[in-house]
Amino acid sequence: MKQCTMLAMILAGGRGSRLNELTNKLAKPAVSYGGKYRIIDFPLSNCANSDINIIGVLTQYESIFLNSYVTADSRWGLDAKNSGIFVLPPREKAEENLNIYRGTADAISQNIDFIDQYSPDVVLILSGDHIYKMNYQKMLEEHRASYADASIAVIEVPKKEASRFGIMDVDSTGRILEFEEKPKQPKSQLASMGIYIFNWKLLRKMLIADRKNNDSSHDFGKDIIPTMLQENRILHAYQFNGYWKDVGTIDSLWEANMDLIKENAELDLNDNSWKIYTEDTNTLPHFIGPNARIRHAMITQGCLVDGDVSGSVLFTAAQVKTGAKVIDSVLMPGSQVDSGAVVTRAIVADGVHIGPGVKIGSADSPNILLVAKNVKGEEADK
Repeated sequence: MKQCTMLAMILAGGRGSRLNELTNKLAKPAVSYGGKYRIIDFPLSNCANSDINIIGVLTQYESIFLNSYVTADSRWGLDAKNSGIFVLPPREKAEENLNIYRGTADAISQNIDFIDQYSPDVVLILSGDHIYKMNYQKMLEEHRASYADASIAVIEVPKKEASRFGIMDVDSTGRILEFEEKPKQPKSQLASMGIYIFNWKLLRKMLIADRKNNDSSHDFGKDIIPTMLQENRILHAYQFNGYWKDVGTIDSLWEANMDLIKENAELDLNDNSWKIYTEDTNTLPHFIGPNARIRHAMITQGCLVDGDVSGSVLFTAAQVKTGAKVIDSVLMPGSQVDSGAVVTRAIVADGVHIGPGVKIGSADSPNILLVAKNVKGEEADK
């Protein structure tokens, strides 16, 4: 039997419906971010940098692209013997009439046989759709030192946002006393990051019991963790103090991109000690034309800029033609803004073409505009 101390399971089956057209044909973890990355690059790179060699990626919604993307395991240095990335979509089994994942816990439960191959001491469970850098080995060290049955990574969030997350009340040692999923009146500001370490033998037993419970929603936050607390298990809160972003909405995705061009940005993508690995598209270098004016922007490979770009992030092969203006915006891969067009506080989706003279978005708008289809002439959805 193969054996490892800790393996990772990445939950990457989410639709991300609040990202609107960006996820109509694409799973949320595959959405573009930061000029040249995909969201899934972050948990995968964290695993590679944390010396985790066996990774299961659980996919479901619109998974064709994501499945092919993550199986290029050499990208993360995980193509050596006794290592690898394994795509785990739902599959029908002889003893069960299931062909979908019914919840986060059920997704792991349906892959008990995969995990059992490696007989791990602990299982690291991750969300595939958050932006952050973390050394999971440090979390494992604290998990062991606290003699915990499970550990949950937590981050302090503003009080007004706390009701969006699973919120924990902890004692002075970090032991979790209470956990409530998305409470209307939060008792604290310590939010779950959707990062868990479980002792595998115990979790395996609990997943099997949960599978048989017809009243369960088969979810870690709603079922497994509350049950562990009821059984007086030791649950430890691992405090994380770095950058972490849930990019579940158009506004938060825009904010996460804007964070990269802030002075003294919290998330450093140029840190060679903790690289974020991604697809090498073999595109040409970017070209800056004679009429270009660029201020406080991120321009990635393959871009062509001969217009005015400020406070913006341009993804691979985006184009800003002569006389065009892009202000406080995100241009996703292959998008194009033609001469005389002005784009303000917007996300322009992959491959979208903004025609000459078009005005998109507004500096005064409280919300970020998503442009997901071509706009010709003076037509625009405002």
